[in-house]
Amino acid sequence: MFIGEYEHAIDEKGRMAVPSKMRRDIGSGAVVTRGIDNCLWLFPKKEWTTLAEKLSNLPLSDANSRAFSRLMLAGAMEVEFDSQGRILLPGYLKAYAGLKKYAVVAGLFNRLEIWDQSTWREYKAKTEKSTDQIAKHMSELGI
Repeated sequence: MFIGEYEHAIDEKGRMAVPSKMRRDIGSGAVVTRGIDNCLWLFPKKEWTTLAEKLSNLPLSDANSRAFSRLMLAGAMEVEFDSQGRILLPGYLKAYAGLKKYAVVAGLFNRLEIWDQSTWREYKAKTEKSTDQIAKHMSELGI
């Protein structure tokens, strides 16, 4: 289970450390891909396989299904941790998420999200101002 948020630098080669507790929960390797809201999603391989299987079963005749599958699957890259607990973020994914020098790694139960630090701060401030509306919507969903 992934929870919490951590700030990390991205070096000139595009490497970023993943918090050690999260690395232990991920295991030997992971998959990073485009997420929603211009962040990256990092999945343990088991979670990735579950998602990829669901995506592969979506109807090919539905344009939204094809678009979402392409976003997730074509943009995905397997990553492994180096001896210092870093992963290499591919350039096209860094560009997609607007990642610069500092990133925030946020734990979201079964995946991690990787955000540009300033984008995360803006997103979080906007979301925190809308907690009443979000809570109402969540209650409508049974949460």
